[in-house]
Parts: sequence; structure tokens; C-alpha cells
Amino acid sequence: MEGSVQIGKLLGIPIRLHFTFLLVIPLFAWIIGSQIELTTELLTGIFGVNYAGLDMSLIISGYYPYVLGAIVALGLFAGVLLHELAHSIIARSKGMKINSITLLILGGVASMEEGIPDPMVELPMALAGPLTSLGIGIISSIIALSAEAIIPDRALAAVVFFVFGYLGLLNVILFAFNLLPAFPMDGGRVLRAWLAKKMPLHRATKIAADIGRAFAIIFGIFGFFAGNVILIIIAFFIYIGAGQESQMVKYNFLLQDVSIADAMSSPVATVPPDLPVEEIVSLMETSHHMGFPVVERDSLIGMVTLSDVHTVPKIEREAKRVRDIMSKNTAALPPTAPLTDALKLMSTKDIGRVPVVRDGVLVGIVTRTDILRVMELKEA
Repeated sequence: MEGSVQIGKLLGIPIRLHFTFLLVIPLFAWIIGSQIELTTELLTGIFGVNYAGLDMSLIISGYYPYVLGAIVALGLFAGVLLHELAHSIIARSKGMKINSITLLILGGVASMEEGIPDPMVELPMALAGPLTSLGIGIISSIIALSAEAIIPDRALAAVVFFVFGYLGLLNVILFAFNLLPAFPMDGGRVLRAWLAKKMPLHRATKIAADIGRAFAIIFGIFGFFAGNVILIIIAFFIYIGAGQESQMVKYNFLLQDVSIADAMSSPVATVPPDLPVEEIVSLMETSHHMGFPVVERDSLIGMVTLSDVHTVPKIEREAKRVRDIMSKNTAALPPTAPLTDALKLMSTKDIGRVPVVRDGVLVGIVTRTDILRVMELKEA
């Protein structure tokens, strides 16, 4: 994921931090620290502890509220990491490849390589995360309730009660929230897995995604009137995520038996690396093609697109050749590869076309337009 950096590995899975994570920790620390007395009173009510009997001297002293806020925030994200790790372990046991786990502003996301989801795999995988959060919540709550009996220092016992009581509450909320049938959240995936037993997967995904979008609208309206920015952001991501994943499953389903050879354009118009940039601009205008493979001695050496042209100021274009601006190390696929591979490559690389190569020779090109044309024919 862009904007993230790898900080290590757990069980062989790369763990990454998104830059938004660095923003949210101090924000959460400030929010928790500034409301620490009110929160402590709430926790004592939930856990049935005598608030008046707590020694609050450490909890409210100096900068301690904000230090405790940071500890709770980091503990929450540690729980989120374990939540995503549980998803990943189950997925890997079912033969799926886990690329990474990324922690970001609204929690975590496990990046997995998958085609058409198998409901029998998705159901236990989706449940693993929330159940892990529930387990963390129960263990944290037990520690919080045991603090006074185990720790002689009453002020330190109050600190342990606050930290683990808060983490217990947050993880139980995380468990309940994730089980809401709002696709693509875990509860929505459980709903899809159940629906997929009764109907084709792409139809089950559409229904689950529609329900997810309905929940997103409800969250957004409630967040707006309650003045809760976090809830509005969550609503936005659920709405967008539900639509994107629904489309991806639909594409994978309709294109599952289609090869690149069935969709590619051939023969391919190519350009030499020594062609002046001004001429490639004219060629794009007359042909209405926004990108061309660059070929030298029958070998593909790059791609040149309108985006590459825009990187060069107009005043400098006369002195530039295609080789000066083209994208090198171009990803290519064989004609026998599934068309879904081209779609994935376009999505991950943010490109609009993929060269098709057989035995080192360029034999075609497949574009987003080609894929959409196949989709329209499959839906007809």
C-alpha cells in the first residue's frame, strides 16, 4: 500500500505502518487523556467498581493522562494487528498468499492474493478477526477486574484498571462493530458467505454490498448530526469499499474463463526508441491511442504514454526522444494468461494497458477498454 513502510514481520507476514497511523496515535492520546476522569467513571460503572475507592493520583497527575492515552491507543492498534493476523493465519492455512498487513488510521487491512472467494474459506476467515477481538476484550477485562487484588499499590492498580478496562471495552466494541452485516466488514463477509450457499457468488456479493452501502449511509447521517467525524470517515470507506469489491468479484466471475488472447488487440502499433517526442504526440492525436509499446530489434523495451509526455515541458520536447521519457521494465503477460491477471496488473500498477508477449516477441496489447468490451459481451 502506498504511503506505508515495513516495520518488521510476524509469522513471516510483513507488517507495515501507513503514514496516517502516525497521525492518529497522538490524536487518540489527546482525546483519551483529555477525558480521562470522565472515562474512568464510565469504566467503573461498566465493570461495577467503586469509583470513589480508586486512587486517581497517578491517572490525573501532570502528563500522565496523555501518556496513558498513548498507551491505550497503541494497545488498541496492537489488538487490531492481532485481529488482522487472525484473518491472515486462517487464510494462509487455506492456501491463500498474504502479501502484508498494514496498520492505518481506521484500523488494519490484510493484503491477500485471491481470485473468486470461496464461501467455505471466507466464513471462518471472516469470523477469526472478530473472535480474536472478543478474546482480547475478555482477557483485558479480567486483568482490569483483578488489578486491585493483585497489585498492592492502589494508585498503580488504578492505572492498570484504566488501561486494561479501556482496552477490554474497546475490543468488545470492535468485535460487535465488525460483525455488523456491512460489507466489506467482517460481518458483511459472513453474510456473503451465507448467501453464497444459496446463489451465485457475484449475486451474493452485490446483495451484501448493497446492505453495506445502506449501513454506510446510516452511519454517515448519524455521524453528521452527532458531529462525529470518525463515523463519517468510516461510512465513506465502507461505501466506497463495498462498491469496489463488488465490482472486482463481478469482473472475476464474468472473466474467469477468458484468456488475454481472447481480448487483446493485434497486430500492435509500435514506436522506435529514437522517435522524437513531438512525433509521438502527433501520432497519439491521429490514432487516438494514448500509449504505445516501444520496440527495438523486435524486443519490447518499454511503453510510452501521454502521461510520460506530460512529464516533459513543451519547450523541451523538441530535444527529447521516446527513449528519454518512456517507462522501462514494462510488465507484460503471455496470451495464455487469464484476463483477470491483466486486470489485477492494471489495478496494482495504475496503468491502462498491458503488452502481450510470447517467446520474447510482442504479439498484442490489452487495454481497459478491451476488458470492458468483453465484460459487456459477457453480460449481454
